[in-house]
Amino acid sequence: MKFRYIYIILLGLLSVPALAMTKLSLPAIFFEVDERSAFVMIPATPAAGNPWVWYAPTLRNYPHHSQQFYFEQLLEHGIAVAGYDLGEVRGSSKSSEQFSAFYEAMLAKGYSPKPILLGQSRGGLMLLCWSFRNPDKVQAFVGIYPVCNIASWPLQHSKSSVLADYGLSEEAIRQQLDAFNPAGNLAGLAKAGVPMFIIHGDSDRLVPLYDNSAVIQTAYELLDGKVDLKVIPGKGHAEISEFFTDLDLLEFVFKQTKK
Repeated sequence: MKFRYIYIILLGLLSVPALAMTKLSLPAIFFEVDERSAFVMIPATPAAGNPWVWYAPTLRNYPHHSQQFYFEQLLEHGIAVAGYDLGEVRGSSKSSEQFSAFYEAMLAKGYSPKPILLGQSRGGLMLLCWSFRNPDKVQAFVGIYPVCNIASWPLQHSKSSVLADYGLSEEAIRQQLDAFNPAGNLAGLAKAGVPMFIIHGDSDRLVPLYDNSAVIQTAYELLDGKVDLKVIPGKGHAEISEFFTDLDLLEFVFKQTKK
């Protein structure tokens, strides 16, 4: 009998989603979508309409303590925070479809059909690529030094992840950059009136401002889209207070949840 109990306990541990083994900065409920791990942080008193912020990247080590201030403020204002771990994806149509399964799971839990997307670094590319394929399902986009250009950081520093996600050669991807990059596919978001707020440092060498966020700003404004790009002088790609305690970012999110 003793060994039977041990066996049951071990089975229970194995059934826990992988993400549950990480240390999130705040309490969360873990669940699975298509055998991939997801989480949702639930506010004590949800705001009207059950708004939620979709954070990316959600990985073995993200989110963590750097995002805690934002998440605490969101929860205090009745806004849930959620994420879905697909691993190191780079915005292909296939991974976007997988993200849609998570979106549908959140709707089934009673959350708003229009989340606010919060993409940090490579999470920006994940969510921008999902959003331009689903412009009617997005309330707003928020970026923290987001990757927006496949030819920038992804192909320069994570080529294997790009090729694996798209299932194409580097040459084939480069030939279709306009079709794959968010900047060439923003018309639907602009038509839907999806606003954007992006914060980026002008000394970012890993994800350069002018190859990424500035490209999105130019392309979106040409389509009459509304984008607020806040440039932080002298700061690079770092998890520091300038990027993770920004009150303008929070005010933008709060404003969107009231719409």
